[in-house]
Amino acid sequence: MHAIALCCAIFELSCAIYVYLHNRYNREYMTTVKAFIRTGKKDKEVNVRFRLSDGRNVQLFHKSDIMVSPTLWDAKTEKYKAKSIIKLDIRTSFNTSIEERKNLILSIYGSNKELTSEKLEILIDQHLHPEKYNISSEEESMCSMFQRYVDGWLNAGVIGPGRKKHYDVVIRELTRFLIINGIDGLPVNEFNKEHILNFRDFLRKEYTLVEKFPELYAEMNKRNIPSKERSQNTIAEKLLLLQAFMVELESNDVIPVSPFRKIGKEKESIMKQQYDEPFFLTKTEFNEVVHKECPETLQRVKDVFVVQCCFGCRIGDFRRFTFDNISIEEGIPYIHYLPQKTHKDGLIRTEIKTPIIRIAYDIIMKYKGRLPSNALLPYYPDGNGETGYNYQIKKLLEYCEISRKVAMFSAALETNEYKSIYEIASSKLARKTHVDLMNKVQIDKYAAGLHAKGSGAVDRYTGLGIKERFILMCAAFGCNQYEVDDDLSVME
Repeated sequence: MHAIALCCAIFELSCAIYVYLHNRYNREYMTTVKAFIRTGKKDKEVNVRFRLSDGRNVQLFHKSDIMVSPTLWDAKTEKYKAKSIIKLDIRTSFNTSIEERKNLILSIYGSNKELTSEKLEILIDQHLHPEKYNISSEEESMCSMFQRYVDGWLNAGVIGPGRKKHYDVVIRELTRFLIINGIDGLPVNEFNKEHILNFRDFLRKEYTLVEKFPELYAEMNKRNIPSKERSQNTIAEKLLLLQAFMVELESNDVIPVSPFRKIGKEKESIMKQQYDEPFFLTKTEFNEVVHKECPETLQRVKDVFVVQCCFGCRIGDFRRFTFDNISIEEGIPYIHYLPQKTHKDGLIRTEIKTPIIRIAYDIIMKYKGRLPSNALLPYYPDGNGETGYNYQIKKLLEYCEISRKVAMFSAALETNEYKSIYEIASSKLARKTHVDLMNKVQIDKYAAGLHAKGSGAVDRYTGLGIKERFILMCAAFGCNQYEVDDDLSVME
């Protein structure tokens, strides 16, 4: 008993030491900006003040011109109180102004660690009111211009909503990079090769900066906050998006030449993407999923996933399908749509047509007339949380015991790791499974209409009609052929 008591005491002491050291680390190494007010009369507006802390030895203060009533201020969230009755646009504008001022303070401090509170006030005022100091109005910042271009691409139909989200993420990451390095507001003509290389390093190690600059991540969804080193492929994809913006600026004569052109040999290494051997469900595994009796909690994802395997389309296109996307030719129902993803030389304008085999038909018809907006299936929204599509696919395949090991290269270990398919499955698995099943019956990869003519992802395009494609798909998936009438009812 004495030994147990001693062990417990040692454990409690260890925990106390850990908490002490952790808190001490946070105090000494975190740069934070806190918004607060000095309360006076409750019915009189007061200035929002800011305090920058960097460890225990640095405390800088700023009295802003942002006004707020003490009765509406939430000291904990540093915003308007959630239950206060305020118009949405006013609330949004106020809360945004608080975050923008915090970011400005962080940026100014990042470029000059020897600041005093008095100097900080002057630099903030110079930034907000350059006309008072005979400073010419600032050029449009790079991030602001980047966002303007991306919004314009979306409005012009050059990119789809899904692609825009990827650009938006990169813009936010670039903004954090510039703030942390004290160059927030950098104009695009000053962005150079060194910035690109430093941004690459930032993307890799950003997870190590979260505790140092918590204010920059306070508004982020917890699962989106960087928690580990990004992979080379992820970094390369982000740099490719930034490069696309720079190429656009060069072609529009906004800048003389893209800084990516000046990277030279280094470009190959920082932009290189490495891909694992593609993995997919075998026909046997696919049939196990199709015929597996699932609990109600997994029935929805089973229906959606099986149909996506039958269609083989990208998730961005798939979740847009309604019954209006179904047509009939010679008694054969098929799905038709314009793919969202852009072709390398412009938008793909050729409609894709994919026959609906019986497995997919039986599932789809269960939902006819039961879903909002005439949706084809009960799709999952964006995201990969516990209610997201990718997460649910993993749970489905785990339940169906699809545990075959596949190789995945580990950059950290510099060798392959082997994981069960259900651990790494996503919506892309449905597309790969479709292609593989079609290949197994010696069909051209995209004869089923998976890609439109001219797509760079196609080896060659065959001129098969709907009926020929339908016959081949039925053979690939092991389905019986069938016909429907104009009401989509099966004709016996």
